[in-house]
This record gives sequence, C-alpha cells and structure tokens, in this order.
Amino acid sequence: MPTHTRIRMFNTKDTYPNQSLDNDLCQAVRAGNTVYVRGQIGTDFSGKLVGLGDPRAQAEQAMKNVKQLLEEAGSDLSHIVKTTTYLIDPRYREPVYQEVGKWLRGVFPISTGLVISGLGQPEWLMEIDVIAVIPDDWQPGKV
Repeated sequence: MPTHTRIRMFNTKDTYPNQSLDNDLCQAVRAGNTVYVRGQIGTDFSGKLVGLGDPRAQAEQAMKNVKQLLEEAGSDLSHIVKTTTYLIDPRYREPVYQEVGKWLRGVFPISTGLVISGLGQPEWLMEIDVIAVIPDDWQPGKV
C-alpha cells in the first residue's frame, strides 16, 4: 500500500515550454493525514494566467487552486495549518494578504511571508503554498 498519493502530476517541459526543464512534479501530495500543496500562483489548471499585473486577482486564483487541490486530497481550507506566501514586491502585501485572509477567515494557520526577487515567470506576482491535515474522524462536507 502506498504511503502517499500524488495529485495532478505533470512534467515541467509541458508547464514551462519557454524554459529547458524536464522534471516530474505534482500539485499536491497526501502523505498519511498531511497534505502538502505546491506553490500556487495566479494561473488556473489549464495554464491561463488570471490577473496580469494584479496581485489581488492572482492571490484569488491561487486560493481557488489551493481549495480545489485540498478537496481532491480529501481535506479543505479549514484544515490548513501553515501557509508560506512569496511576493515579488512588498507593496503587494496588503492586497495579497487581504485576499488570502478572506479565504482563511477563522482558520488561524501559522504563516510565513517572504519578499523575493522573482518567481518562475516574470508575470507572476505572488505564490502561496500550504500544509494541511486531515483529522482522523473528518469527512468532506462535515462541519
């Protein structure tokens, strides 16, 4: 029996055709009762960038992705225990954190925020990755 489940596997040569990459990755991994979600950006799962030049809109799309990936892993936003947010400009902190805060109201995760010099593509303004748990007695849709 596998110790973990890989969710939405992909290869970087398909995801980043403008770069010479060839890595096998996935969007999330469920290992036991822990879910690790890869850094999510303002691109939907079909590869379309949402919110060119708009950090709040990119954060909204990133959180839609996080929500969907957690649900596919058998969890949900309420079980997030840690977030890490990456910004390419400190001026994006308020719009990004305000948007993320809407999605995580009442969750109270621990959070790390970083300002970095750049992300994988120049149009990406922010990225967020999360770690969530799945309580032993939890069932999707159960409050």
